[in-house]
Amino acid sequence: MENIGANFPAGLILGVLFLSCLSHVRSDASDHRYKEGDPVPLYANKVGPFHNPSETYRYFDLPFCSPDHVKEKKEALGEVLNGDRLVSAPYKLNFREEKDSSVVCKKKLSKDEVVFFRKAVEKDYYFQMYYDDLPIWGFIGKVDKEGKTDPSEYKYYLYKHIQFDVLYNKDRVIEISTWMDPHSLVDLTEDKEVDAEFMYTVKWKETDIPFEKRMDKYSMSSSLPHHLEIHWFSIINSCVTVLLLTGFLATILMRVLKNDFIKYGQDEEAADDQEETGWKYIHGDVFRFPKYKSLFAAALGSGTQLFTLTIFIFMLALVGVFYPYNRGALFTALVVIYALTSGIAGYVATSFYCQLEGTNWVRNLLLTGCLFCGPLFLTFCFLNTVAIAYSATAALPFGTIVVIVLIWTLVTSPLLVLGGIAGKNSKAEFQAPCRTTKYPREIPPLPWYRSAIPQMAMAGFLPFSAIYIELYYIFASVWGHRIYTIYSILFIVFIILLIVTAFITVALTYFQLAAEDHEWWWRSFLCGGSTGIFIYAYCLYYYHARSDMSGFMQTSFFFGYMACICYGFFLMLGTVGFRASLLFVRHIYRSIKCE
Repeated sequence: MENIGANFPAGLILGVLFLSCLSHVRSDASDHRYKEGDPVPLYANKVGPFHNPSETYRYFDLPFCSPDHVKEKKEALGEVLNGDRLVSAPYKLNFREEKDSSVVCKKKLSKDEVVFFRKAVEKDYYFQMYYDDLPIWGFIGKVDKEGKTDPSEYKYYLYKHIQFDVLYNKDRVIEISTWMDPHSLVDLTEDKEVDAEFMYTVKWKETDIPFEKRMDKYSMSSSLPHHLEIHWFSIINSCVTVLLLTGFLATILMRVLKNDFIKYGQDEEAADDQEETGWKYIHGDVFRFPKYKSLFAAALGSGTQLFTLTIFIFMLALVGVFYPYNRGALFTALVVIYALTSGIAGYVATSFYCQLEGTNWVRNLLLTGCLFCGPLFLTFCFLNTVAIAYSATAALPFGTIVVIVLIWTLVTSPLLVLGGIAGKNSKAEFQAPCRTTKYPREIPPLPWYRSAIPQMAMAGFLPFSAIYIELYYIFASVWGHRIYTIYSILFIVFIILLIVTAFITVALTYFQLAAEDHEWWWRSFLCGGSTGIFIYAYCLYYYHARSDMSGFMQTSFFFGYMACICYGFFLMLGTVGFRASLLFVRHIYRSIKCE
């Protein structure tokens, strides 16, 4: 059994890498070659208010012309989680077959349909389609506000003529763009029946862009020179922060510790003459196990799992798995890798809990399994109910929920238990350089700024200042329509975040010990994780100052899922902070004589 404990994490990591690579299957292998006149797949995906990215509806929820038989495309797990619901579109775009003002259908819009369309136009509804796996966007109508100050005078129009411009290279589709004819409109201003004739035009043009580079158009948008300048400014800003901080801390800690070591390293006779002060004074208490050790071990296990998950996601991103519009690839990878890394959480939590001389390891394992999944599940249940009430595509179908529950039951839970058993049998002992006394020493009264909350505010601000510029771009991508593809820069920023978190936590732990406060375990975890709280505070700023999101559904989705993400950051960075502090504390107490 000890052998399992030794090889478990390594074997699991290899398994995760292998399976996560397997999970990357292109949602629609569109390496298709076509002959002239061949049908090319065109799917209508969704419609929704432009400023509310989570609030999307099925394309035919709006009373557009629908084909006689609406054929639904089979979708992967990640696509469904992403809110994609692809159905056959009413337009026929056969390969290299031009059409001029071809009629889709003639329709008499009822009074209710006119009101429905007008509300959609007022909210800036856009549509999204996929042609040979290439995305197409467009607005469904426009509001004429020119020269009008009173909203009651605004005119509302629905576009009824769409033009598709398609570029091809030999027998492959390379690029597609659409534009709406500004002169072909249906007036929706008044509540009355109107006749609408929906038409479309298709133009084909040859290009020499190779098929392999057809996605570059979308990737390049986030690599434009002015964007790159800001990203590099962000990195330089972060690096300067790191250098100043690490330099400052290293200098102070080296000088202070050097003096401490000289002072504490004197021979026993001299040491007996002077009363011990500072961190040496509490050597008998510094390795006293923390309160709520089961919760502490569970938080470390979950944090380590989330850290591993983040690293794997970065590895997949850097090898180019998450190219733009690879529908749902990120969600699929998150679900699969989270399920497969649960063994790491079980192993770390139980082995650490047993090192802390905990006895009820089964309860600890249950706590580890629920610590992150529990709040996430409750948030999901609430938000899914909201999405069902809105009839939005964000509401997961029953079948998908069953699949996720099965993954949790058949993969996540067994691996968590296996990891826990391996951790329990690893029989590792806690390495403490000093013996712990029988009774805890009293902590002297400390000023207010040395209490947990001011220290957390200090610890979270610096790492947050190193990442906040990059945060804007990530938010604009996740909660907007901007494309983010510069994963290498994001990875550098992530490494900087880890370094700053580790350093600031170590510094605060030193000052805490120097003040003879030996309860550093939970404090180092809370200080490390406090960046998560700062990120959530940034969410409030972003929502009110940087975005145009509105409505109950979008607001609850934004704050609900961001709370889960920030909680995940709290666990992950808390683990980093504690591990760094533990290394530091072991090092300084190993360097002095402490009986």
